[in-house]
Amino acid sequence: MKYRSMILLLALAAMPATVLAGSNVTDPDAPRALQGDGPVTVTWTDPAGFSDLRYSGNRWEAEKGDWVAELARHLQKSAAKRLPEGARMEVTITDIQRAGRYEPWHGADRDHVRILRDNYPPMIELQFKLTSADGQVLAEGQRKLRDTAYLQRSSGLDSDNLRHEKRMIDDWVRKELKAG
Repeated sequence: MKYRSMILLLALAAMPATVLAGSNVTDPDAPRALQGDGPVTVTWTDPAGFSDLRYSGNRWEAEKGDWVAELARHLQKSAAKRLPEGARMEVTITDIQRAGRYEPWHGADRDHVRILRDNYPPMIELQFKLTSADGQVLAEGQRKLRDTAYLQRSSGLDSDNLRHEKRMIDDWVRKELKAG
């Protein structure tokens, strides 16, 4: 049994990290913008500097997946629904802190579990520019989105891992793009 375990460990050690982890948001070859030519363009800065990775408690686990692109797609879709006819919006995401944190002190069997607490609210920082059909700037600036009451607004029925961040994005889009 020990011999088989050793061979498995050696095989895993020889595999590239990207094979073991799947997609990784900090991969330098990963895109930093959504494809497409719709009315809303979304780009993002290097996720390696995002708060979610810097303060995660488990950086390896926090890097997994395509959660940055998923949030960008949600923002693009949400804003496109509310934009006035002919208007365009450019958004650059500069920081993300997803709801919850990894708490490795709970043991190795739970170091990959994101713990949701009141003091771990979701936060997104972004820059945006909204222009009318004729190119006039309607609004622009920086915003820091934060939902400190995310647990009180939580629905136990929603299993989307990014539900808190997506709801926060939807709230911002509704406020920023008030009914045309």
